[in-house]
Amino acid sequence: MSPHFQAHVEPVKGLKWHVLKLLWPEFLPFKQRIALAIGCLLLAKLASVSLPFWLKHIIDDLNGQLNDSSLQLVIAPLALVAAYGFFRFINVLFNELRDMLFGRVTERAMRHIGVNTFKHLHDLDLAYHLNRRTGGLSRDIERGISGIEFLMRFMVFNIVPTIFEVLLVVILLMINYGWMYSFITLTAVAFYIVFSIITTEWRTKYMREVNAADSKSNTHAIDSLLNYETVKYFSNENFEAKRYDSELGEWEKAKRKNRLTLFTLNGGQALIIALAMTATLALAANDVAAGIITIGDFVLINGFLMQLFIPLNFFGFVYREIKGSLANIEAMFELLDKKPAIEDREHAHTLDTPPERIEFKQLHFQYQPDRPILKGISFTISKGQKVAIVGESGSGKSTLVKLLFRFYDVNKGSISINGHDIRDLSQHSLRSAIGIVPQDTVLFNTTIYANIAYGRPDASEAEVNQAIDMAHLRHFIDDLPYGDQTMVGERGLKLSGGEKQRVAIARTILKRPPLLVFDEATSSLDSQSEQAILTTIKEVAKNHTSLVIAHRLSTIVDADNIIVLDKGLIIEQGNHQQLLQRRGVYANLWEIQQKQKVSDDV
Repeated sequence: MSPHFQAHVEPVKGLKWHVLKLLWPEFLPFKQRIALAIGCLLLAKLASVSLPFWLKHIIDDLNGQLNDSSLQLVIAPLALVAAYGFFRFINVLFNELRDMLFGRVTERAMRHIGVNTFKHLHDLDLAYHLNRRTGGLSRDIERGISGIEFLMRFMVFNIVPTIFEVLLVVILLMINYGWMYSFITLTAVAFYIVFSIITTEWRTKYMREVNAADSKSNTHAIDSLLNYETVKYFSNENFEAKRYDSELGEWEKAKRKNRLTLFTLNGGQALIIALAMTATLALAANDVAAGIITIGDFVLINGFLMQLFIPLNFFGFVYREIKGSLANIEAMFELLDKKPAIEDREHAHTLDTPPERIEFKQLHFQYQPDRPILKGISFTISKGQKVAIVGESGSGKSTLVKLLFRFYDVNKGSISINGHDIRDLSQHSLRSAIGIVPQDTVLFNTTIYANIAYGRPDASEAEVNQAIDMAHLRHFIDDLPYGDQTMVGERGLKLSGGEKQRVAIARTILKRPPLLVFDEATSSLDSQSEQAILTTIKEVAKNHTSLVIAHRLSTIVDADNIIVLDKGLIIEQGNHQQLLQRRGVYANLWEIQQKQKVSDDV
């Protein structure tokens, strides 16, 4: 289990009320609407508390007039029944108005926080996203957003109104029927709340086990589906299913324990309610028999107790969920508090002119302290030049691209564009000036057209079609039943490697940035397609500055400068002819690849 995942299943002690301070700014713009919602809530509760009084008067009137059939004495109870119906309607009406008024506030807060979280995740650095667990992270966000809705709904519509109603009922019982009734009621409510809190705290560890098992199984399921092809390559469908079944087994076991603890909570709550109701109604029955109160009073007291204990019956659930919601919201705010390792400096410049000169100066970089990747790399790319970088895997070629895009900052040295250190430029303007065709092209699960248009979302249809033609995609698209509206599948799995590569090239063509980066751009193409794409790349790169990471040396023979990397160091540098004349590493690689080409042709 990753450290990130563990952070979200740690024990949560106590209610984290400080989370409400984090949420409060989201509700400030809706102060008037919140005030109206609270007003409706209070009016609904007053109407609710009045209902037992109307019921009492109806019963007393009917009880006293059973033997009298005069019209006037029949109309009076009917009027009370009408009043009872009216106040019940008022209770429902004000509750609905409250929900309508406050619902928009909660939904807007959820939307705003959800968008901020989404934007913040995109702002976090590449290192964070390489270590994240997508399934667990998506559940954390989902729980956080849902937690806001639950917290607001039950805090405003359940806990606060119930407390208000308890106090009101206790006062009314004391005024009308004496301290004994209010004492029994208040004691029962106190015992109920204390028992619910203690039992819920005991149950929390079992709820954490359920959530941990749920996140673990969900993370694995998403990870397995994202790596569908790898599962198929190794025929590991049964292995994946057994592992998923094992994780769901842990979830099932945790749910069983949780269900048993829920039985304890519900049983204890029911016992407290039964004892309180029995004691209070026994006292009321005795007073009715003694002539102290009427049958209507007996019904009124029973009505008050029912109105109190019905919402209290959910207190354990509400307390647990509020506690969980606060923890989930806090986890989401902790995510929002994560600072990206790469941030714009306070007075970052905007790169508003095309790159004239890109200088890599004494670059030192390492992902881990004990494994240096680049060891003092220096070279320059001038406007209009094509510079190629070759070398064995692990020599640092792709790392240079990541540093140029500022996914990481160099440990020592600098990369500058037009004399400005890229750390002094805004990330948006820097990346807007660079177009890339990556080695591993990942597409969105939408249409071919939408994936190409992603290069410049405001481009016209004609411009997108021009990019399609330039990337030699037209013939392929025309052969598809749905043309450029064909869905590519998750991560572009419905397309071949070469087809995805050409979509990536079309997307970069559409962007038309002044600086082009090709990271093994033709690695997935056959020889015929490669030559067509190379011609396109030459056309696109004309009058552009380009950096090419290459494995096939035949694709870079026209480069102005070829840099040969080995274990993070530049061991050779020059154009194709110069490097062949040196008869060094590059010349040896060229000879090997030419022999391979002849062999392939034969």
